[in-house]
Amino acid sequence: MHLAERKDVQVVCLNRQDDLAQLPSLLIDVDWVFHLAGVNRPQDPADFTTGNQQLTQRLCEAIVASARPIPIVYTSSIQATLDNAYGASKLAAEQALLSLAEETGSPVYLYRLPNVFGKWSRPNYNSAVATFCNNIAKSLPIQINDANAVIHLVYIDDVIADFIAVLDAVSAGVHRREITPMYSITVGALADQIKAFKDSRATMVTEAVGQGLTRALYSTYLSFLSPEQFFYEIPVHVDPRGRFVEMLKTKDSGQFSFFTAHPKVTRGGHYHHSKNEKFLVIQGKARFAFRHVVTGETYELMTSGASPTIVETVPGWSHDITNIGEEEMIVMLWANEIFDRQSPDTISHKV
Repeated sequence: MHLAERKDVQVVCLNRQDDLAQLPSLLIDVDWVFHLAGVNRPQDPADFTTGNQQLTQRLCEAIVASARPIPIVYTSSIQATLDNAYGASKLAAEQALLSLAEETGSPVYLYRLPNVFGKWSRPNYNSAVATFCNNIAKSLPIQINDANAVIHLVYIDDVIADFIAVLDAVSAGVHRREITPMYSITVGALADQIKAFKDSRATMVTEAVGQGLTRALYSTYLSFLSPEQFFYEIPVHVDPRGRFVEMLKTKDSGQFSFFTAHPKVTRGGHYHHSKNEKFLVIQGKARFAFRHVVTGETYELMTSGASPTIVETVPGWSHDITNIGEEEMIVMLWANEIFDRQSPDTISHKV
């Protein structure tokens, strides 16, 4: 997809169902080869040799026949160093590419990848991340043999970013590339994290999904949701003043909500010792009023949805907001902490 998005690149594909005899003709106008094909869980172990070693050898022969030093990226595996049929076939493929580089001068980029995860990955095959995301999203059981086993992961977007980097800055020789960052996590912690993504819809407390492994896992988990799971309902609290809806809570950065108020309705009339809030009127007209709880000093200001303005509450000042317009007022609200009914830090006080 990333290559197809570029206007300066035309993608030519050779897929599993295609005839390998097409390779020489496909390479006539090709300037780069990304060799991502391979076999890792065949029913017949002999397919390791056919799908990894021999396929790569056929590709190398086609490049030699082209009489051009075509650069090639190859996705090998960290198992190339292990004594098993899969690793041996990957190592043999690498050796074929090393011979190609020596014979033709074709730049070769070898990636010994650990477990790769991301959107569109295949569950119940060779990725615990894909399997856990698929099963947890669909409320199916997951199997964990050793919760303390550590797995090493790279995110597909990071892999592709490195592919694009070498495409745009090709250099001669053989290059053994490593994807960064590489993440390490236990199988048990991985399962717990993905379960937390699902649970967050009920608790409304989001995980720290803005960066790193958690961000990448969350994106992957979401990709396994069916269209019928693209939405979920949340509680609405209604009283004569209007509606109040909590939308999203965070573990360390407060929560987001919104409320409405009918014309002439006043909300608030309290102060906080430590809590801070930010208000944004997105529809209607509002009057904010403040009173210092010790000195009695007062302050008042008007805002409206037509002129977006953040109004911030200050600890030790009581505050309220009144709808002074003719239509329903809608106000977004952020508070720097999740509301705790046992310790609300909300003290009634006339403004």
